Amino acid sequence: MIRIKKLDIYIIKQFGMLFVGAFFICLFVLMMQFLWKYVNDLIGKGLSLDVLAQFFWYMALMLVPQALPLALLLSSLISYGNLGENSELTAIKAAGVSLVQSFRSLIVVAVLIMCASFYFQNNIGPDANRKIGQLLVSMKQKSPELEIPEGIFYNGIPQCNLYVEKKNMETGKLYGVMIYRMTDSFEDAAIILADSAMLQSTEEKKHLVLTLWSGEWFENMRSQELAGSASVPYRRETFYHKKIIIDFDGDFNMMDAGAFANNAKTKGIGQISRDLDSLNHVYDSIGTAYYKDAQITYGNANVKPAEKKQAKALFQKEKLNIDSVFAKLNNEQKANVINSALSRVQQQMTDLEFKSLLTSDGDKLIRQHKIEMINKFIMAFSCLLFFFIGAPLGAIIRKGGLGVPIIISVVVFIIFYILNNTGYRMARGGMWTIWFGESLAPVVLTPLACWVTYKANNDSTVFNMDIWRNVMMKMLGLRIKRHIASKEVIINDPDYVHDAEILQQMTADIKAYSAAHNLKSPPNIIKVFFRYQPDHKIERISEDLEVVIEDLANTRDKVIMTELNKYPILATKAHTRPFERKWMNIAAAIIVPLGIFFYCRMWRFRLRLWHDLKTIVQANETIANHINGS
Repeated sequence: MIRIKKLDIYIIKQFGMLFVGAFFICLFVLMMQFLWKYVNDLIGKGLSLDVLAQFFWYMALMLVPQALPLALLLSSLISYGNLGENSELTAIKAAGVSLVQSFRSLIVVAVLIMCASFYFQNNIGPDANRKIGQLLVSMKQKSPELEIPEGIFYNGIPQCNLYVEKKNMETGKLYGVMIYRMTDSFEDAAIILADSAMLQSTEEKKHLVLTLWSGEWFENMRSQELAGSASVPYRRETFYHKKIIIDFDGDFNMMDAGAFANNAKTKGIGQISRDLDSLNHVYDSIGTAYYKDAQITYGNANVKPAEKKQAKALFQKEKLNIDSVFAKLNNEQKANVINSALSRVQQQMTDLEFKSLLTSDGDKLIRQHKIEMINKFIMAFSCLLFFFIGAPLGAIIRKGGLGVPIIISVVVFIIFYILNNTGYRMARGGMWTIWFGESLAPVVLTPLACWVTYKANNDSTVFNMDIWRNVMMKMLGLRIKRHIASKEVIINDPDYVHDAEILQQMTADIKAYSAAHNLKSPPNIIKVFFRYQPDHKIERISEDLEVVIEDLANTRDKVIMTELNKYPILATKAHTRPFERKWMNIAAAIIVPLGIFFYCRMWRFRLRLWHDLKTIVQANETIANHINGS
């Protein structure tokens, strides 16, 4: 019998509140991103509140599958980050509960969210995609006077192509207007030029009123008497002010959903499966028909193999030469033959291009349906995948709140989005196979989730920021300044006399070392990379210095305490060679860019050691003189 423990309930409560908040935050961010793409279709259209409410409702439903994995990642990361930051995770492990065991309640929750995501995509998402598509297309068709662009022809008004050179956004007035009006035929076409114009809709939203100033009207005239003539009469009119009434229904009308019949995003898995069978059958039939047509066109359909062999033998026997036959023709016949051949080739190319366009559209439609079917499973699986990335990362970094977790969540989601979007586009274009393109993101992130979970379960410090900061400081040659504070309670007083003797001896050793080693000069390349010799003297000086500092740290003398904080922390090996291992030094020398970098870095460490030794000598003399003088 499975028992629910108090620990599981506690973790679920912590996670649940964070998940709800993270979900609505992620959904809001995604909605704002989606809204930004279509803001021009909403502003200034005079849309009613119920239409806007429908738009935002269906937009939210459409984006729920994308918000769920991101919310799961963020909430799980914050939950375990809070547990680690408050030392609750340490207490859980001390009680004998491993990290993976503490995941069990949230794993059940993540699986339930994954199932809910799949159900949502398969049953609710398709209808939301269909409705949002209808609303977007319907919005674009409303109030065309508000969205006429500058510098291009606009065909959103029935039977008109409108060109506007400049538009005043405040008054709505149009300047440099050119209109092509096409009604029933070419014989009734009109061209209107105007210096300025104003396009407005009537109160009942059934017509558009086009007001023109200072222009000309060119219009072809129909003529029954000249029906057989190639010329078409026209009239020309110059006007100062003119109004044109155009029939246009400006009310918001929801377009027919039949336009989205081939959109795979508006279908569930069952319907996609049925439509795939129908599409494969239709386009296989088209391909078979094209194949048979090609056989008939090229004369291979009804020719038997024996007849082909006989024709080939006859051709070889007669030794016909096409070039010699063509050379016997006169110029007129040659021109006719070339024109006939060219015409047939162009006709065949046009026919093949049309057939290729039709079959490529069919292939693209089939790929889209297969991609959408797989994508429903991928988006659902990403919920579980993001949990096994977020929870272990939270346990490793042990940082709660909205700082580091949000940064990590955004980075992981961006990586997932780039991989998923790249795979989707490559699969949709046919450059990659569908399975490879759609599985690119989970295949890359699943090993990451397994590795992070393994590291978190073994208490790895791979994401410990302090360790990485120290590594980077060591690589860049940076160091932490020494900070020694006065102690409140001192058990043993320093041995000032002995420490002064050690410092004086150290000063003599440093002067002798500086005389023997010219640290300001560039290092010897051969000794650095190929003939390494350890520098034990600097190691001994550093050890003696730390012993003296540790003893003198028990003093209450402010002068000595000030001088102790001036002592640098010596790097005892960085000035001798780049690496501990000999083969790594040789490899760094062979790889020229790395060798130059490490050589310059080591020269810098030699110069820093020279400066540090001078600082140590000055501090030694100050402390020794102060001790001896007192």
